[in-house]
Amino acid sequence: MKGAKSKSESKKPDSRLAVKKREAPAKKKAPAKKAKEVKDPNKPKRPASAFFIFMEDFRKQYKEKHPNNKSVSVVGKAGGEKWKSLSEAEKAPFAAKAEKRKSEYDKTLQAYNKKLAEGKQDEEEEEDESDKSKSEVHDDEDEDDDDSGEDDEDDDE
Repeated sequence: MKGAKSKSESKKPDSRLAVKKREAPAKKKAPAKKAKEVKDPNKPKRPASAFFIFMEDFRKQYKEKHPNNKSVSVVGKAGGEKWKSLSEAEKAPFAAKAEKRKSEYDKTLQAYNKKLAEGKQDEEEEEDESDKSKSEVHDDEDEDDDDSGEDDEDDDE
């Protein structure tokens, strides 16, 4: 058995293959991330841009021409190329629709913000009143328990 390694030699790790362990450099702790605000489901959605309004029509046309195409990316790429090739005059009707939707959005957003501001004021007033009433209720309950002269454990039995 020329060139064969003995058992003791084969068990030793090869120093060329060993991974050198290094201490990780001291990392600076990143500041704690703020908790993500919960989105209000009642808030109006932002309006679509002129391009997305164009894409609504383009998708319908593209599906009629290519009914077997299931790829979203192909439709998006084709729509993007078509949009780039359009002149400003051809884009104008889509821009007009986008402006109309934006003005409607602005009105609904103002109404939403007004309603939200009124709601916050009402909530603050209710919280102040409810905090007082809660503390009074708890005080009354505690007095009732103490007046009975019996332990709570005895009541259960």
